[in-house]
Amino acid sequence: MTTATETAPRTIARRRRTAAERSRSVIWHLALLASLVVVLYPAFWVVTASLKPNEDIITNLSPIPTTIVWENFTSAFDGLAGIPLWRFFWNSFVIAALSVVGIVVSCSITAYALGRLSFPGRKAMFAVVIATLLLPGQVMLIPQYLIFSELDVVNTIFPLVIGKFLGLDAFFVFMYVQFLRGIPRELDQAAMIDGAGHFRIFFSIMLPLLRPAIVTSSIFTFIGSWNDFMGPLIYLHEIAKFPLPRLLQSYNNTEAVTNYGGMMAMTLLSLVPVVLFFLVFQKFLIKGIATSGVKG
Repeated sequence: MTTATETAPRTIARRRRTAAERSRSVIWHLALLASLVVVLYPAFWVVTASLKPNEDIITNLSPIPTTIVWENFTSAFDGLAGIPLWRFFWNSFVIAALSVVGIVVSCSITAYALGRLSFPGRKAMFAVVIATLLLPGQVMLIPQYLIFSELDVVNTIFPLVIGKFLGLDAFFVFMYVQFLRGIPRELDQAAMIDGAGHFRIFFSIMLPLLRPAIVTSSIFTFIGSWNDFMGPLIYLHEIAKFPLPRLLQSYNNTEAVTNYGGMMAMTLLSLVPVVLFFLVFQKFLIKGIATSGVKG
């Protein structure tokens, strides 16, 4: 029979462990809260800066505006050079939508060929595709610009989207291949017994099963295209064809006073579609990363 003298040390030890666990939990949550503040502070600063007078954005270090100026959003909605804001949103949307369509179509078909078909040189070809991940994009800027200049398609969206339709994004090809490796090959064999060819197998069987990977690649492609600055800076020269990132750069006027307030308001407005897009599809994003990243 256990006496009170024997149970007392156990009770004290249990209380100490509980106190230590609570202390570690408090420290852990405080560290997470501090990290969250650091991560969210730039977004908070953009929101408050969009409400400040133009001169206070540079001189007033406090994130809290002393005077709220709604005219920053008015100037942002007015656009630039007589072109309304919706036109720049439309330009960004067209580029992002075409990029998403191109990535989904080209990379899924390429991945199906590399991941499910058997032909000579398949492994070597897949290795070359993966090796292109090591090639910096800046290396190809000048050769690509010379090619598009010879084709007379500079100052159009053609150079910004054509690469998406050619299956050139090795990361998404790899992601689709990894996802396809987790799909049983018995599905292909059963479809072939029923007389289905590769096109029917791909569009009727594989493509519906690729939905998590499709949503994941669509989110990354949409956000990347929407925020792309280098491509439009190189290939687009007319203001009427600018997407939003290129428009933001135009607010920086070296010959006059830069409209920092309008720039911050425009930055905040340009983030709204990306945030909404992510919130709508975030559950598919997590599922797609989990299913395509651990199989194969």
